[in-house]
Amino acid sequence: MPQSFPTITILNVPFIKATQNDFVQVLEERVNHHQNTFVVTANPEIVMYAQAHPDYQRRLHTADYITPDGIGIIKGAEILNTPLKDRITGYDTMLDLLTWGSQTHKRVYFVGAKPFVIAKLKSVLADQYPGLEIAGLQDGYFTDEASVATQIHDANPDMVFVALGFPKQEQFIMDHRHEAAALWMGVGGSFDVLVGAVKRAPKFWQNHHLEWLYRMLKEPKRIKRDLVLPQYLMAVKKEHRSKK
Repeated sequence: MPQSFPTITILNVPFIKATQNDFVQVLEERVNHHQNTFVVTANPEIVMYAQAHPDYQRRLHTADYITPDGIGIIKGAEILNTPLKDRITGYDTMLDLLTWGSQTHKRVYFVGAKPFVIAKLKSVLADQYPGLEIAGLQDGYFTDEASVATQIHDANPDMVFVALGFPKQEQFIMDHRHEAAALWMGVGGSFDVLVGAVKRAPKFWQNHHLEWLYRMLKEPKRIKRDLVLPQYLMAVKKEHRSKK
């Protein structure tokens, strides 16, 4: 059973109430004890997708931990008068685990992203996390999923980071987490950011909770995705009114 944190439920998705540091420490302990762990880092877009797709919502509920990745989740908890302690992003959690994994020589398998990103990732990891043991690198453009799962099994990793984007990454993890007693976590576009193919919002934008606006200004094609945020906030307010 996973070490428990209290949870706050927003639109039927239970988010852990924890600090980034406390959460990462629990994950490190579970990795050291070879406990199979499924982590979802969920933002408003994922919550709204789950609302519209019951099968995906059921997948989310098989996770050991769902973290509040996005200021929208924090705001949603405030609207419901059930505040969360901290925003826990997939990217920052992955970096913390890679730093720790490099210090403790953990074996890590990376799945997802474009071929050129995976090719560059190998050199970035060697440079920034020299103590890390790379158990495997697989881009997201595979057709034989069973073969990839077998490779992960044979590699016997301590951690598996899956960057296929939602909902595909959660389905992949749910289908194959039994292949290794490891930490399995969906990390979306984190590999792209790590290798510099996509620029993360500068600290100013992060500190003022405006990463979504920075992304929209840099990538206008994202506007349809980012418009999910007001829809999500309206849904949370409706849920709050229904509980009064």
